Amino acid sequence: MTMTVYEVGPRDGLQNEAARIGTRDKVAFVDRLSRAGLPVIEVTAFVSPTWVPQMADAADVLAGITREPGTRYAALVPNRRGLDRAFAAGVTDIGLFAAASDTFSRRNINQSIDDSFTGYAEVAQAAIAAGCRVRGYLSTAFGCPFEGEVPVERVVALTRRWLELGVYEVAVSDTIGIAHPGQVRQVLTALRSAVPAERLALHFHDTRGTALANVLAALDFGITTFDASAGGLGGCPYAPGASGNLATEDLLYLLHGLDLETGVDLDQVFAASTSMEPGLGHPLPSRYVQARKATS
Repeated sequence: MTMTVYEVGPRDGLQNEAARIGTRDKVAFVDRLSRAGLPVIEVTAFVSPTWVPQMADAADVLAGITREPGTRYAALVPNRRGLDRAFAAGVTDIGLFAAASDTFSRRNINQSIDDSFTGYAEVAQAAIAAGCRVRGYLSTAFGCPFEGEVPVERVVALTRRWLELGVYEVAVSDTIGIAHPGQVRQVLTALRSAVPAERLALHFHDTRGTALANVLAALDFGITTFDASAGGLGGCPYAPGASGNLATEDLLYLLHGLDLETGVDLDQVFAASTSMEPGLGHPLPSRYVQARKATS
């Protein structure tokens, strides 16, 4: 079975870092990840620099990277204005983000869930008409920092709503790192009764140390696409306590140990991550990175 590792480090990883990372360093980071053979890299986001200043140089980063054959380069956009900026930068893979919690949606994008999907219908239609691939994120699918438990039925309904807008894939996201394997099985049992496995991806945070266990649980449901962030960078600036994404190195170590093909060079991802560490002001969260540095 071939797995897809969807690399979100340059965007979701860096957006929540306190240290400002220079454009040249971001470009070098993406280029190193490209050489590792990652099939998709989410490079940046065309969002307001007032709210997410780390992404203010989105166009410059995309202009500076070296695009490798076999790697797709994605960007997140919040609205039609962001989409137009992405078009101008030559982006052909677009990410849109909605929430499964109304409170989180209002805190994040100042819109209700219904209003956000109304706006995304136009954005998705325009992107698809321009020949772009569009991915939908469904954040807080396993729990919300403001509302707590999120009904599984709502997660299924909103996933189907994304697919009705024409997205090729829905990334069902554990924004605050609260999911555990039992909950993953519950959510995926419901989702798989309504949605094919190939239309689903999973985005886990390792806040409570359960991300890899959650991946193992999801493999039993035929899920083959997982988001990960090089070095375990990042979290969500609008979700209190949402530390570190699942580290790409940790995910690769697990998948390769299970003889699952990824096409990604773990050594080169490690090199890309550790090249960023000096500018971050803190050690990388990845357990694989920590262990390898301790024994080298």
